[in-house]
Amino acid sequence: MKILIIEDEVKTASALTRHLLAVRPDTIIAGTVQSVEEAVSWFGRKEPVDLIFMDIQLTDGTCFDIFKSVQVEAPVIFCTAYSEYTTQAFKNNGIDYILKPFTKADIENALLKVEHFSSFFQRTAQADTRLLDLLKSITGEKQGKTSFLVFQQHSYINLSTSEIKYFYKSAAGVFAVTDENHEYPVKEPLDEIQRLLAPQDFYRINRQYIIAFKAVREVQHYFDRRLTVTLVIKTPEKLIVGREKATAFLQWLGDR
Repeated sequence: MKILIIEDEVKTASALTRHLLAVRPDTIIAGTVQSVEEAVSWFGRKEPVDLIFMDIQLTDGTCFDIFKSVQVEAPVIFCTAYSEYTTQAFKNNGIDYILKPFTKADIENALLKVEHFSSFFQRTAQADTRLLDLLKSITGEKQGKTSFLVFQQHSYINLSTSEIKYFYKSAAGVFAVTDENHEYPVKEPLDEIQRLLAPQDFYRINRQYIIAFKAVREVQHYFDRRLTVTLVIKTPEKLIVGREKATAFLQWLGDR
């Protein structure tokens, strides 16, 4: 989980980071900002995060000034010494409200709440997807994009979806990878690719990777109830399925 911390007290931000890494060792701290101005600048760069821990009183105003200036898409856990802002907090992406001084148990309980909601909405989305697939099969609608237009060696070619082992996103862009690790840049963002693909053939295991069912060689248990996936070809990094997706991923593998 990628987390942004908005907190003007250095000691509090350090304690929050320490607790997060203690209860969720795989946490990635995307950044720590101390003011409204700095936060607005950070969100202006449109760097995606999964969750935000946010203090209310900052060095140059309240955190609610951030919401007036930019769009904040991620859910927020508010950490503050003040109890009178709860209503305003829950009107601004609030999913939990923790009073200072907080403990590691407070952080753990807040994260469990986030994961519970995430799991719920994921199950709902999967149910909607299964219903859509059923309707497509009844109406005879073609499922899944059959090819992607890619640019390779000064030419455009139609790359058959059946050849693709996985898609991945990096700082350089989005790529489709075929046998022998041939990579092709794809113009569509990963979210759009996920929508276009047949859900029974491809699965988005995390924010960076969409993998083909036929490319899966082995799945193993990993610590903290996560999974590691090995494909028939090498990948730039270890493929990890978070524990919030692990059960659904295994169901996808077995639903044949």
